Amino acid sequence: MQPYQRAFIDLLAEHDVVLFGNFTLKSGRTSPYFVNAGRFRTGRALTALGEAYAETIRHHGVPCDVVFGPAYKGVPLAVSTAMALARGADDVGYAFDRKEVKDHGEGGRFVGTQPTDGQRVVVVDDVITSGRSIREACSMLRAAAAVEVTAVVVAVDRCERGTSSRSTRAELQDELGAPVLPIVTIHEIVEHLHGRTVGGRVVLDDDRRAAMERYLAAHAAPEG
Repeated sequence: MQPYQRAFIDLLAEHDVVLFGNFTLKSGRTSPYFVNAGRFRTGRALTALGEAYAETIRHHGVPCDVVFGPAYKGVPLAVSTAMALARGADDVGYAFDRKEVKDHGEGGRFVGTQPTDGQRVVVVDDVITSGRSIREACSMLRAAAAVEVTAVVVAVDRCERGTSSRSTRAELQDELGAPVLPIVTIHEIVEHLHGRTVGGRVVLDDDRRAAMERYLAAHAAPEG
């Protein structure tokens, strides 16, 4: 892993964004871990979060004119990423969508930089599980203008299987025709946090790691 990835995993643990235990997912499945980017609740945390997204974009050399975050969790992601890119001299736009189209004032669905033909857009989201929100965001952007989605960047790839034995991430990349880039994967999180003390506590002990390995063996796509 790159140094920024290791620092990002520590940030996830410090703010309890990644938690280990027993959680019921939206699908109804029981999971031994949960990721909630909504726990980045302070200016300092959001600054570090935006830097991790921006570093991922720079590391992979992704061309970007606009950072787009789907409402609502994607809003702070888009804003903090655009600000971090600007600190590195890449002054790009940001945008997000409204859940309901505005029918007064300037109207419209988008807030911030409006989609235009030829625009190179990086979509940012928190996690990949089923990929539904990412598909919807890209479809919305492409319906609004002839934009080029140059990449999708997510905080964590859960590495879940899609509709086949392949990962949701691999299926998304084929569908979108663009790379889907996680800052980190759940495998990298487990490897880095196992036995590690963050904030005076061991975040992932042997028993919880064993539970994680059982879950990933049952539900994750093969690595590589």
